[in-house]
Amino acid sequence: MYVGRDMTELSMIPKSEWDKSELAFFHHSLQQMAPYLNSEGVSIHREIIGEIENRGGLKHDEADYTHGTKTVYD
Repeated sequence: MYVGRDMTELSMIPKSEWDKSELAFFHHSLQQMAPYLNSEGVSIHREIIGEIENRGGLKHDEADYTHGTKTVYD
């Protein structure tokens, strides 16, 4: 279960200030709803994807005992 800031709060700050887990959660959520998004939703999803790409993606380079190779938002 996602525990973090909701979209109302996040919409008031730039994507560059979002945590990686927030980007991952809302990217996954919007990706699941993609066929039903209006133009504003598609625009927000593109911005999230752009920020993820600017940060080099969501995967860790290596796994260790504290984390795996995938960003977990649950």
